[in-house]
Amino acid sequence: QVQLVESGGGLVQAGGSLRLSCAASGRTFSSYAMGWFRQAPGKEREFVAAISSTWNGDLTDYTNSVKGRFTISRDNAKTTVYLQMNSLKPEDTAVYYCAAGHLVAARRPNEYAYWGQGTQVTVSS
Repeated sequence: QVQLVESGGGLVQAGGSLRLSCAASGRTFSSYAMGWFRQAPGKEREFVAAISSTWNGDLTDYTNSVKGRFTISRDNAKTTVYLQMNSLKPEDTAVYYCAAGHLVAARRPNEYAYWGQGTQVTVSS
């Protein structure tokens, strides 16, 4: 069982930056692939970024719309995964969710077993 708690959301102007954190419980954090998803009002939850387990090389993956602007990373000693978001745009506004799973290169929500409660990110124009 893994419990995930996101933090770091807020209101920011377009062009600004935020760093989201997701603190995980459990002693096997490094064995999990971690993902970030987002959901805007009236839209489906969508994949943002993922990082594979350390066993699989901490490989990263991004959806095209955030490549070059967002960076996912993990600190196994702190059992935390981060999402650094730069050059934010109004279309990045959504609730951001952290997720944990065991599949490599997972981009679909049903490929993740554990979820956080979400943190709101609002980007004003």
